[in-house]
Amino acid sequence: MFIRTERLFLRPGWPEDVDDLVEALGDDLIQRTIAVSAMPSTREAARKYLDRPRDPRLPHFFMYLRGARGAKLVGGIGLGKFQDDVEVGYWIAADYRGQGYAIEALRAVVDQARALGHHRLIARHFVDSNASVRVLEAAGFRDTGKEQLRYSAGRGEEALAGLYVVDLDRRSWNSSSEQSGEALSA
Repeated sequence: MFIRTERLFLRPGWPEDVDDLVEALGDDLIQRTIAVSAMPSTREAARKYLDRPRDPRLPHFFMYLRGARGAKLVGGIGLGKFQDDVEVGYWIAADYRGQGYAIEALRAVVDQARALGHHRLIARHFVDSNASVRVLEAAGFRDTGKEQLRYSAGRGEEALAGLYVVDLDRRSWNSSSEQSGEALSA
């Protein structure tokens, strides 16, 4: 499964992504804001991460910036199970933060989750990440007002995280293929 947005191409990870992935995930800020388990930071760990089986209803994508000089890894985004909910998580490489790529990719993945038959998505962010709040709200998520401790492997401890939710049975923003992405099956 692939998704094309105005500036990005979202696709599953491939073996040739190892070097890009290791370089991007060497960033301490990404490791601090990723919850549950640390992202791979060595070539071997990246290979294992890329080889893991994936549930087709819970896709993971790498965000690549399309350009005349070739594709550049911008970040990653994916769906996963958290208790009875489907949760979305994402990260952006240091050189690409603050340019709207997370919002663009998140809107596209929200549309894809709707197409996959999911009815609701949650997102949790560590409360010390104001950028995540802006991204989630711009993509149609609403703050539930709930906060809870969540383990962060990158921090080596629990940290307070806010809970956001989006109802996929009704649109939270004016979506079009240009704004939120066109899904392509493969």
